[in-house]
Amino acid sequence: MKKGFTLLELIVVIIIIGILATLGLTQYTTVVEKGRSAEAKSILGEVRTIEIAYNQENGAYGSITAIPVSVASNCTQTTHYFSYAVSSNVATATRCTGTTGKQPGGATASTITLNFDTGAFGGSSGYY
Repeated sequence: MKKGFTLLELIVVIIIIGILATLGLTQYTTVVEKGRSAEAKSILGEVRTIEIAYNQENGAYGSITAIPVSVASNCTQTTHYFSYAVSSNVATATRCTGTTGKQPGGATASTITLNFDTGAFGGSSGYY
């Protein structure tokens, strides 16, 4: 009698390993994107603080280029995973996609928003 594994047993083990690897990779990418979203939340919090001070001095909120904060206003810069904009009393961080922004780019252009008046986060990323 020969000792060893049959071809069927090996195929079943390979399929199980493949399924576990797929689930692990999916969870890993989710955690990585949450970490990158933390960058956006931190910067949006800083922008909110500066904008509130700017509003108290000038009576209106300033544009992203008018306030003294160093952020990417578009995805041509390779220093951030997000581009940032200010409109009225809301700051928006939009995920850079493809080969733009800091690599790797996101699969979709999700957004994170922060309302200056209420301090509430919102958007389409799901990580706020």
